[in-house]
Amino acid sequence: MSDRQAPRRWRWAWLKPCFGRGLGLLLAIALMVVLARQAGRIDGAAVGRALAEMSPRLLLAATAMALASHVLYGCLDILGRRYTAHPLPSSLVLIIGTTSYAFNLCLGSVLGGMACRARLYTRLGLPVGCIARIVTFSLVSNWLGYLLLAGTVFSLSPPELPPAWGLPELARGGMRWLGLGLLGLGLLYIGLCARHGGRTLVFRRQVGSVPRLGLALAQAGVSVGHWATMGALLTLLFQGQVPYVQVLAVLLVAAVAGAIAHVPAGLGVLEAVFMALLSHRVPAPTVLAAMVGYRLLFYLLPLGLGTAVFLRLEARRAR
Repeated sequence: MSDRQAPRRWRWAWLKPCFGRGLGLLLAIALMVVLARQAGRIDGAAVGRALAEMSPRLLLAATAMALASHVLYGCLDILGRRYTAHPLPSSLVLIIGTTSYAFNLCLGSVLGGMACRARLYTRLGLPVGCIARIVTFSLVSNWLGYLLLAGTVFSLSPPELPPAWGLPELARGGMRWLGLGLLGLGLLYIGLCARHGGRTLVFRRQVGSVPRLGLALAQAGVSVGHWATMGALLTLLFQGQVPYVQVLAVLLVAAVAGAIAHVPAGLGVLEAVFMALLSHRVPAPTVLAAMVGYRLLFYLLPLGLGTAVFLRLEARRAR
């Protein structure tokens, strides 16, 4: 490498993360402004009444849906066990994967999902390289399901934008093209696994392999089920006032916004996106009540259960 190329590479290595953080910060600020403007018009008592109207049966079904989604994500670690061929039992791997996901949602991927998995798997004797492959496999699986599901939803039934935004049909057409692109990327991954499954990969001194077709299809199926169940949970909390496909489409948009904004647990980002895209269909207090229920059932309840499981595993290991 020449002397001129070295400073350029150094500058890009320094500017790249700064650009990503800056973009995320700008998006977070914009969404917070939207949320603040909407929140200023909301009657808190109306939100309380909307929450009170949720029947015990509805809350029980929503709780079961939230836990099912977490368990489905934990199943990705079972597929990771098959991918890495490590000897830990599937039941224990499912517990670790589900617990790590609860931490990942609320604390972020580094402090949550990665650190929790590293702690628990290391204590059980897995080498660091194997743990890194499990984490990478789970991450790829999660976004593979997103690509396939979002691609299908955006191309067939993109989210309905508020009429006040203007050019709704043009925007929906763009979303359809985006959906086709996302779907193409997901199918490209499956095609690569079908053609090159089992081939060894080396990346930054870490050795891995391309999943075989059967494993790739399992990745896609479990991950799509995980995302679809999240949408079903939110549809229940909206009590049928918004069609499932539209709720799912908004959720998929919010997921990308939260990933770009880098806000812990997507706090405020999820609410801002749903308020912006659905407040023209249902009253704002109903939207906010659904978001409060979603936070409680999908984030806080699994975090409490995951913390108890984590402490239990630590105590057993200490004894």
